[in-house]
Amino acid sequence: MKLYMYFLLYLLLVNAYAFWLMYSDKKKAIRNQYRIPEKTLFTWALLGGSMGSIAGMQKFRHKTRHQTFRIGMPLIFIVEGYLFFEYILPVLL
Repeated sequence: MKLYMYFLLYLLLVNAYAFWLMYSDKKKAIRNQYRIPEKTLFTWALLGGSMGSIAGMQKFRHKTRHQTFRIGMPLIFIVEGYLFFEYILPVLL
């Protein structure tokens, strides 16, 4: 299997998990249960799951009023995109 396939699989899994974390935290908020720490949500976004986090925020209307999430998640996505095109893509090709 080529290196870029492993990278794509990694991104798929990390984004799916970040999306699920937003779903899970929203359900916990509705049920007044123990919540997932914001630090955890941001950590998974920083690990490459920013697109899944943003999609989860929009789909479940979760954390959309928090300025740190409204600004932070897109900012992480932009930085990850820059790093990908500048440093990772040339190595994969």
